[in-house]
Amino acid sequence: MNLLGNDYNNYSGKLGMQYSKESTKFILWAPNANNARLALYGKDGRSYTNAPERILDMNRGEQGTWSIEVKEDLNGEFYNYLVTNSGSEREVVDPYAKALGVNGNRGMVIDLRATDPIDFDKDEKPELSSAAGSVIYEVHVRDFSINEESGIKPDVKGKFLAFCEHGTTVQGKYTKTGIDYLRDLGITHVHLLPSFDYETVDETKLNLPQYNWGYDPKNYFAPEGSYSTDPYSGEKRIKEFKEMVKCLHKSGIRIVMDMVYNHTYKTYDSNLNLSVPGYYYRQDSNGYFSNGSGCGNELASERYMVRKLIVDSVIYWAKEYHIDGFRFDLMGLHDIETMKQIRTKLDEIDPSILMYGEGWTGGGTPLSGEYAATKQNVVKFDKMQIAAFSDDTRDAVKGHVFNINERGYVNGRTGLEETIKFCIVGATGQKDINYDRVIYSHWSWANEPYQCINYISAHDNYTLWDKLAMSNKDSSVEKRKSMNKLAAAIILTSQGIPFFQAGEEFLRTKKNDDGSFNHDSYNSPDRINNLEWKRAFEYKDIVNYYRGLIKLRKKYKAFRMNSCEEIKKNLIFLEKGESYYKENVVAYKIEDNSGKNLCNTIVVIFNPNDEEAFVDLKDCGWSVLVNKEKAGVDEIYSIAGNNITVPSKCAHVLIKK
Repeated sequence: MNLLGNDYNNYSGKLGMQYSKESTKFILWAPNANNARLALYGKDGRSYTNAPERILDMNRGEQGTWSIEVKEDLNGEFYNYLVTNSGSEREVVDPYAKALGVNGNRGMVIDLRATDPIDFDKDEKPELSSAAGSVIYEVHVRDFSINEESGIKPDVKGKFLAFCEHGTTVQGKYTKTGIDYLRDLGITHVHLLPSFDYETVDETKLNLPQYNWGYDPKNYFAPEGSYSTDPYSGEKRIKEFKEMVKCLHKSGIRIVMDMVYNHTYKTYDSNLNLSVPGYYYRQDSNGYFSNGSGCGNELASERYMVRKLIVDSVIYWAKEYHIDGFRFDLMGLHDIETMKQIRTKLDEIDPSILMYGEGWTGGGTPLSGEYAATKQNVVKFDKMQIAAFSDDTRDAVKGHVFNINERGYVNGRTGLEETIKFCIVGATGQKDINYDRVIYSHWSWANEPYQCINYISAHDNYTLWDKLAMSNKDSSVEKRKSMNKLAAAIILTSQGIPFFQAGEEFLRTKKNDDGSFNHDSYNSPDRINNLEWKRAFEYKDIVNYYRGLIKLRKKYKAFRMNSCEEIKKNLIFLEKGESYYKENVVAYKIEDNSGKNLCNTIVVIFNPNDEEAFVDLKDCGWSVLVNKEKAGVDEIYSIAGNNITVPSKCAHVLIKK
């Protein structure tokens, strides 16, 4: 069944529960239903299996809707819909439920204003100079604080509220943890792995070991209950999520939410399919659910009411929760028009809200390639700030993500200079790059640098440190640390938006009990996934290196130019043969035209070789800000002449005095 194009069913009004003290209106879109009823369960969240206390008939309304208005104060009342399709009545959680009972199995009527923390209406987003001025840090809510060394209070470990704990340190050390550590690190955005309500953690058994990344959506309009201090209370998870937002904002950090609209955990029995069988999901030529997500189904974003659900959900999180950015899982399964509509509506709220996603799919899809929001179609977004992850950067810097033995630029593979240059210019079109030699993309797929997310590691696949350990078994720890620092320098001095996985800066590792490395820890225990905070102390030299690079990026606008034209004007690659002779070395000069700094000419040099490299700077008067050991905005030493010898496996950043 495909209702696409049937205007009768293209409803543009409000859906879900609309609360006031005097009455609550419930509206469900179920155009094919023979009947719909509202089940009310009372206000005790711990009686989550009780029979309905009342069942009320809903009225068939316009454009496929069913509605009812209950003229009493229902705040705190749990409810579901009983929807009859093809003669069979099934219980359905409101797809637009703003509050939930335990495990997301019932919707809840909520006075949303009563869930606002004190002065939430005065909450201000931290300043952001531009999208390219972002530095994104990807973390899982539970991983962030569950470790015994986190210093976080036991009752909020693994919870939203852990992001509100100040003054925490590694046990017996002065090394900061938690939100104070993030503030010191200098990142601009925390990217939270899925934190909307997901399926696979049983919220009634939180005393038992359970874990999931959360890429198994259940309800799109409310936070995950296992991250709240009381999953039975519909208002607690909302209030505590907002407290987290407020605390992060107060510490100068914005929040990105990882949104998974490409599939739902359940298919036939999902709330969406029980409401309108067959409509929300794509089908293949045989009429079966297609599986472009690799998870059993894929949402048909191009259909009017599916698009409406996705757009309404994003806008709701932006407005109600003050969210500052959205990352779209398998964005290639969404159609271009849906993404454009989201961006247009976000621009009306706040143009600085970020949008980015995975520019690929998880399998074959009926969605035509020309309409898909894939990496190669980013060019169709014109100047819109919708970015895609650069797998060119990821695999060029450290080696192929699925081939553990393949090396990359920093760890021993040769012939990658053109891809590194492509990374440096944020996947835009620039002179002096041979695009035929870029590993995956033989053309510039980003119109503007803010459409490219440069990264080397994320939650998926091996951590950077583990990848280096596997592909460079014979290298010393010190040498691998140099590779890690060089990788960080490439990402944090390149144009576009830099992104890295939490703990990359203290050499995060995910080891199984048998000593092997874990590449897909989506449901592995805490001992594999947790952030080991003592490593922030053990590897503080690496942490300080990342901190220094972030400081450098923030100070000099040259590292975060806003347009392709700006890059063309201000960035030139130094010529091999004239300025240096070593293969694999990449060097470039940039001008900082922000007018904020006394010194404006910067040279960046990457030497991934095992031998040192000689670089002719053409003129004198340079200071070194980044070398093999240190990174930052202060002079490490000055150069007397007009050339420099760059040691093996490191980056150098120099500024003209």
